[in-house]
Amino acid sequence: EVELVESGGGLVQAGGSLRLSCAASGLTFDDYAIGWFRRAPGKEGEGISCIRRRDGTTLYTNSVKGRFTIFSDNAKNTVYLQMNSLKQEDTAVYYCAAVPITPMRQFHLPSNAYDYWGQGTQVTVSS
Repeated sequence: EVELVESGGGLVQAGGSLRLSCAASGLTFDDYAIGWFRRAPGKEGEGISCIRRRDGTTLYTNSVKGRFTIFSDNAKNTVYLQMNSLKQEDTAVYYCAAVPITPMRQFHLPSNAYDYWGQGTQVTVSS
């Protein structure tokens, strides 16, 4: 059984930093993508970043490029999202998500097509 557990959310002032963690278990696939999706009240959800297990390839949505960094510690089965220069518009619930990569399922940012989800962690950026 796959389990994803997020931590690290909280309240931070604009311009500050936070690091989210996603502890994963049960991901026994040869290759998979794991990353972060966020949903803010009244807005559509957004896949913001992911990393590929096989080779460490990363993807970012444009709104976080240059500010957020995704990285993993495979020994700890944990994926991190380092968020710098936070803006009020980054306020959202952040979800960790994962999906196996197969010839029929290409590497892409988190979306509703991802199979596995954590419970979410709230990030609030104040002015």
